Amino acid sequence: MTVRVTGLGALSPLGVGMADNWDALLRGTVGITRITAFDPLEFRVHIAGEVVPFDAAEVLPPQDARRLDSYAQFGVVAGIQAVEDSGLDLAAVDPTRFSIVVGTGYGCTAANTEAVRLLDRSGPARFTPAPAVYGAQDIVAAYLSLRWGALGESLCLSAACASGTVAIGQAMRQIEWGLADVVVVIGADGAVTPRDLAVVCGSRALTATHNDDPKSACRPFDRDRDGFVLSAGAGALVLESAEHAARRGASVRASLVGYGAASDAHHLTAPHPEGRGAVTAMRRALASAGLEPGAVDHVNAHGTGTPKNDEVEAHALRTVFGDHVGAVAVTSTKSMTGHMIGAAGTYEAAATVLACAEGRVPPTMSCPDPEFDFLDVVRDEARATPVTYALTNSFGFGGHCATVVVGPPDA
Repeated sequence: MTVRVTGLGALSPLGVGMADNWDALLRGTVGITRITAFDPLEFRVHIAGEVVPFDAAEVLPPQDARRLDSYAQFGVVAGIQAVEDSGLDLAAVDPTRFSIVVGTGYGCTAANTEAVRLLDRSGPARFTPAPAVYGAQDIVAAYLSLRWGALGESLCLSAACASGTVAIGQAMRQIEWGLADVVVVIGADGAVTPRDLAVVCGSRALTATHNDDPKSACRPFDRDRDGFVLSAGAGALVLESAEHAARRGASVRASLVGYGAASDAHHLTAPHPEGRGAVTAMRRALASAGLEPGAVDHVNAHGTGTPKNDEVEAHALRTVFGDHVGAVAVTSTKSMTGHMIGAAGTYEAAATVLACAEGRVPPTMSCPDPEFDFLDVVRDEARATPVTYALTNSFGFGGHCATVVVGPPDA
């Protein structure tokens, strides 16, 4: 299973566009701040990773920008960025072999919350279908399919925090199975809303001890970690078959060479204590890539900063890599972005692609006292180091576990 990555797009708490995001990641910039979208005082948590301000109407028709909620805006704009970055001439792409795959954890919660308000206020007789149509989970895939005339498969899937990575896996399979030449894969969520914050606060998974110090709130693999930080954003990649990319002379950033997924079947919000799903996902990804664990130089960890997730992931890495685990440069970019839920997988895959392409691993911030001495966590400053093969992990509520293997452009 080998596909080429030819384009990247991103919106996050660190910036708009993958170039700005990558620069911020390498500088160790933390985008977590006090919430500005609404007054958070009635919540236990007052901080989040909000997407930096941008005007969707600069990219989309103003009427569409008004109708699309934040999740949809982020996903659509990131997808457009990725296609522009790839240099694709869409008129030259066979539309029947052009697909779109989207992953989201929460979807259009803002639009659907507003639709319920309108229904309560106006009653069913005066309720228009537009909020329901534009608030559908599949709106990003449907909108872009219409915009680009993509006649291949367009779909939206959900696997909680692993949604973006599972979407990448499904996109890879479309190319591997000969169903598509080009797939735009997008992960997106606009999760910084009162409804979403209330839900995750209720699960007690968020850190509530850093309201006055948001920059140090997300602390992956640190002894003092006590929860993740909710964030919003989108990440997008253009994937092409090797033949299609070569035929058009595309600039290839990296290759995706393996994918694996599994389920914990353990608990709705807690990982399996032995990392059953995480271990299986990583091993399946390596097997599909035809690689031994010793070939891996870098892991972009799920690394949420919750006590259990980081412990389970650390030990799962040791189980998979054995004696080689200390030679793997591990980082969690969530220490800077927070947890973008369905966007996390695609955004972090894009960061892993650039780590391989440039031989630079972004740092894990806010980890002054690492708990797991067998891990080589890249801390505080980016590290220049050759990266031939890397893993990017996503593990979600409900036991969803997924891993992608990134390799060199000519793999």
